[in-house]
Amino acid sequence: MGVTATLLAVVTLLARPDAPSTATTDLERLGRYGMVPSFALTERSGGRVTRDGLRGSIWVVDFIYTECTETCPTQSLGFAQLQREFAGSADFRLVSISVDPAHDTPEVLRKYAERYEASERWLFLTGDKRTIYCLAREGFRLGVADPRATESPECGGTSWIGPGAAWASHGSQGLVMHSARFVLVDRRGRIRAYHLATDPDSLARLRANIRRLLRAPAEEETG
Repeated sequence: MGVTATLLAVVTLLARPDAPSTATTDLERLGRYGMVPSFALTERSGGRVTRDGLRGSIWVVDFIYTECTETCPTQSLGFAQLQREFAGSADFRLVSISVDPAHDTPEVLRKYAERYEASERWLFLTGDKRTIYCLAREGFRLGVADPRATESPECGGTSWIGPGAAWASHGSQGLVMHSARFVLVDRRGRIRAYHLATDPDSLARLRANIRRLLRAPAEEETG
């Protein structure tokens, strides 16, 4: 079974309410879950951020939006803690991508970033909605959907709801469904692990995985 098929099988298992906990921990082990596809999005500074621009860094990505009051604050607090803990690692990055880009302009993201005392190494990205949703779904295998939209973006693939999909409130405008997973990416742009932002044990395993990749670049190339 190929990497993509294996990942999709685990994702399907995770979507079941009675899925065993071993399905989660399998995705938390360092592995190879595919390459992040090429992308170009706008950072809160107004600059462009691309996949290739992140090459050479270990990075963790999540999908949030600034008006979310459910999982997003927990996700951003988790990123803030990672920022503090790995402040001395020059080749470590955090990447938060908005799933409400119409509202989350660079200016809005700047204010949100200030709330969490984000440094320049914590990137906040926005851009075209279809690009972002397809990146989440097809690139990272994460669920995202906006019920306000009349139709979902056509991206191909098999399932809109991926691992750890979670409802997050969107003020008075309804709900945006998105994943509460953190995705660990290595220096070559390969997805190496998935971790649940709301689970302290999962975050402890994420920290161990980050340290492993930072400590042993050769291992990242072959592991």
